[in-house]
Amino acid sequence: DGWRSQRCPLRPLRSRRLNTVLAVFAFTAFQRSITKRVMIVQLFPTCLVNEFRPDAGMAVARVLERAGCEVTLPEGLTCCGQPAYNAGFHDQARQVARYTIGVLDRTDGPIVVPSGSCCDMLVHQSAELFKDEANTAEQAHRVAGRCREFSQFVGERLKTAAGGRAKPAPTDRGSTPVRVAYHPSCHLQRGLRVTREPRELIASVRGAEAVRFDEQDECCGFGGLFSIKNAEISASMMDRKLAAIAASGADRLVSCDLGCLMHLEGGLRRRGAAIKVQHLAEFLDEGAGP
Repeated sequence: DGWRSQRCPLRPLRSRRLNTVLAVFAFTAFQRSITKRVMIVQLFPTCLVNEFRPDAGMAVARVLERAGCEVTLPEGLTCCGQPAYNAGFHDQARQVARYTIGVLDRTDGPIVVPSGSCCDMLVHQSAELFKDEANTAEQAHRVAGRCREFSQFVGERLKTAAGGRAKPAPTDRGSTPVRVAYHPSCHLQRGLRVTREPRELIASVRGAEAVRFDEQDECCGFGGLFSIKNAEISASMMDRKLAAIAASGADRLVSCDLGCLMHLEGGLRRRGAAIKVQHLAEFLDEGAGP
C-alpha cells in the first residue's frame, strides 16, 4: 500500500474504474520488477481517455507492459491546457499547463501520451505559451524532450527489442481477417510528423488487413472547438470521411486520437454502420490476446 501511494497515486483522477484497474496493474508491474529490470514510463492519460474511455487507458498500460515497461501514473495530473489554448484563453491555459508541466517535470523517464493532439501541445505549444517565463519555459522544454505519443513510443520500443523492426503480436484471428481502416489525426501526422509507426503496428498484428480509402490523410472535421463553432462544415467533412471508410469495406476504424474517434463513432452510429471503432492501443491489446 505504501508503494502504491508513492509510485502510482491515483486519487486525483476522477475516473474510478481507470483508477482501480491501474492501481492493481501498477502493483503487478512492481512485483515483476523485483525479478526483472524494466523501463519505467510515465503515463499521461489525457482528459478524454480518463473521462470518456478509460478502457483505452487500460489498454495503453497493458501494451506498454508487454513492451517491457513499468507504467506509473504521476500524482496530481490534470489537463495539458490545450482546450483553453485553442480557444484563445492563453492566460487560463498557462495556469493549467504550468501546474501539469510542474507535475511531469518532477518525474523520471519517458512520458507516453495516447493522443497526438495532447502530445503536440506538450511538445510544441507549451514552450511557446511560456516563452516569457524563463523558469517555466525551461521546465516545458525538459518535459517536451521526454514526451512520446503512444504509437511513436511503442514502435521505437518494439523495433529496439526486435533488432530493427516491429515485432508481430502473438495472435491468431482464424480464417477471417480483420479489415482495418486507419485514420491519421491531424496533430499526429502534421504536428508530430508521426506517420509510419501506427501503420506498422497495425500491420504487425497477424490477421489484420490494412485497407486504404480515399482522402485518408484528410481531416475528419473534429478539430476540437472547430466542430462546435463550425458544426455544418465539420459534419460535411465527417460525412466525406465516413463515406470513404464505408466504401473501403473496413470492419474496424482505428486511430490514435480519441477526439477524432468519438467524432467519427458518433457519425457511424447515426448511420447505423457496424464498423467497430478502436483506439490503436485497444486494437493492439485485443490482437495480443490475454
